Amino acid sequence: MRQAFLYIDPGTGSMLFSLFMALATTAVFVGRELLIRLKFILSGGRAKKADSKRIPYVIYSDHKRYWNVFKPVCDEFERRGIDVVYYTQSPDDPALSELYKHVRAEFIGEGNKGFARLNFLKADVVLSTTPGLGVYQWKRSRDVKWYVHILHMASDPSTYRMFGLDCYDAVMLTGPYQEGQIRSLEEMRGIPAKELPVIGCTYMDTLKARLDAMHEYGRNESGDKRILLAPSWGSSGILSRYGGKIIDSLLATGYKLVVRPHPQSFTVEKPLLDKLMALYPDSDRLEWNMDNDNFSVLHASDILITDFSGIILDYALVFRKPVIYADTAFDPAPYDAAWISNPPWIFEILGKIGVRLDETDFPRMKVIIDSAIVSSTLDFGRDLVCSECWSNIGSSSSHAVDYLIAKQSSL
Repeated sequence: MRQAFLYIDPGTGSMLFSLFMALATTAVFVGRELLIRLKFILSGGRAKKADSKRIPYVIYSDHKRYWNVFKPVCDEFERRGIDVVYYTQSPDDPALSELYKHVRAEFIGEGNKGFARLNFLKADVVLSTTPGLGVYQWKRSRDVKWYVHILHMASDPSTYRMFGLDCYDAVMLTGPYQEGQIRSLEEMRGIPAKELPVIGCTYMDTLKARLDAMHEYGRNESGDKRILLAPSWGSSGILSRYGGKIIDSLLATGYKLVVRPHPQSFTVEKPLLDKLMALYPDSDRLEWNMDNDNFSVLHASDILITDFSGIILDYALVFRKPVIYADTAFDPAPYDAAWISNPPWIFEILGKIGVRLDETDFPRMKVIIDSAIVSSTLDFGRDLVCSECWSNIGSSSSHAVDYLIAKQSSL
């Protein structure tokens, strides 16, 4: 019975850690400032040289799955001979096995251990694709001059969880349409305007380069059609809304089905996935795919079934293949989209690059899929959408590094 009083639930633990880190950070910085002032007085008021331990460029990744976003940037730093430090919270991040001369990759620990390291970081510029800076455990360090967010998708920044980008100094956009959403949120919340350089999409550039290097763009070589079911995560995603219903309807087509859950699903809705994977185990007609690199599964499939996941743009714009998007009655409540009167851009363009699917269409799934695969009416829509969301095709990493260098120099 006594042990029950020692239990702290994860939510409370996270809150207590955040409070502890805030107090500890304040104490450290107050003490450091007092020490600096004392040294300044004792030295007769002479200015002190900049701290040699400050890192010019830091890239931070909370998970190895974002290596496809950061690798082109690291490659560009390496090509230019500029030193950069890459911090990761994945012990098996591919960056740790790269043989760079100018990019030093380091595992800083998972969870709170890594956040504690980041909260006392001393750097000029920090680049990350992690939302929630200053909101959760990851706090802004007073010894970091400039925080830059790089989008890991060409879709709406407003589909991040609420306040996800507010504490960044700059956000690298993939296309010009994204600026309006961020400016609207800044105005409504009364927060300073960020710098919003349009650099393009690094990982989509990489996908395209890999595809261009292949002799044939052909679909799978077996001749048996492959369906890729790749939902977003959360209550508005396909699996949360339809569960086994949509899996049953896709298996009924007789085609091979590959289910690729969003990586975040294994964290926030693991019971649902455990249940579905037990009910629908791997077989000759169904495969659960959790590869870190999604290139092979995208290339080998003939059609994508999704909802509002950013993967829809990868598939339609890079691989130029048909998409079927399920109507999942998107609930904007947990997202920044709840603050904006207009619906997210992704819902405005879905009809230009894909075919809508309602639950009432499930019995006709095979007919809908066969029709979408042979349709040639979506090409024009793909070109139009591409111009809005994917700028600087093939050179996004160069534009990203150009911005980082110019900013660090100005600081």
